[in-house]
Amino acid sequence: MPNAPDQTIHHQLHINSYGHYLRRRFGCRVSKVNVDAGFTCPNRDGSKGVGGCVYCNNVSFSPKETLSAIPLEKQMADGMAYHRIRLGSEKFIIYFQKYTNTYGSTDLLADLYHRALDHPDVIGISVGTRPDSLTDEALELLTEIARTKYVCLELGLQSMDDGILERINRGHTRADFVAAVGRAAGRSFDLCAHLIHGFPGESRSDFLKTAHFMATLPIQSLKLHQLHAVEGTELAEWYRRGEFVPLTLHDYVTTVADFLELLPAEIAIQRLYGSAPLDICVAPRWGLKNNAMWFAIVNELGRRGSWQGCRAGEPL
Repeated sequence: MPNAPDQTIHHQLHINSYGHYLRRRFGCRVSKVNVDAGFTCPNRDGSKGVGGCVYCNNVSFSPKETLSAIPLEKQMADGMAYHRIRLGSEKFIIYFQKYTNTYGSTDLLADLYHRALDHPDVIGISVGTRPDSLTDEALELLTEIARTKYVCLELGLQSMDDGILERINRGHTRADFVAAVGRAAGRSFDLCAHLIHGFPGESRSDFLKTAHFMATLPIQSLKLHQLHAVEGTELAEWYRRGEFVPLTLHDYVTTVADFLELLPAEIAIQRLYGSAPLDICVAPRWGLKNNAMWFAIVNELGRRGSWQGCRAGEPL
């Protein structure tokens, strides 16, 4: 019988959910509000490559209200109003999401981040970026902000396999990610890693090894989602040519449940799935809404009588 769940685990959810983590830390309901600050990526503009990652179409995971043409403050106000009504949220983290949000001059970054933090109900920022686009100046800026505000730096790894990273046109290596985490650790802000499961050539065992890898890193949270193809991407063409066979819902749910059992309980889970608008989603089309996808995984842990971290450290 596994040991009793860690106190960080939400007993109904069987995981250390990020929402639960924020409520423990700040004493109220906190929501993330996505904004588009108009950044691009080094593997889109030619500095590292062109075309971007094979799966990337930002329309697929960004709310339609977040467009760089809309002033930052309006994006924030609209997002906060939505979460106040939907969830009763009291405080907010502004999430600089689209593309690479440290890929600009330090003056530009400082202006954007501080404008977000000027709102009295904003407790902090979350900044999504790449491990190869993190200058010393950007790190110092985030370190300074973290002295008075919450900061989460989100680093996209996606796969720990360098061969997969090369095939998906990611433009960085596993070593780049480890180096970036090392440079960012110990600076009084949270670190979040992004992972995707279901790449061609990746086995279930390969993915589960990533849980052990995550356990070796000084990260505080994690985002997971299934690989899915959307219109306007190279991955959609791979699917049509039979070069990408999506995971089944059952395979994804059971493998992620296994992954969570192996993942240390202190790592908060920000995301368990990805979704895309039906009009551009190519595959897989599982027919589940966001909450149903979340609870498919939570319910699998409940069916097993297990929880995040109950097998942490066990050999595969």
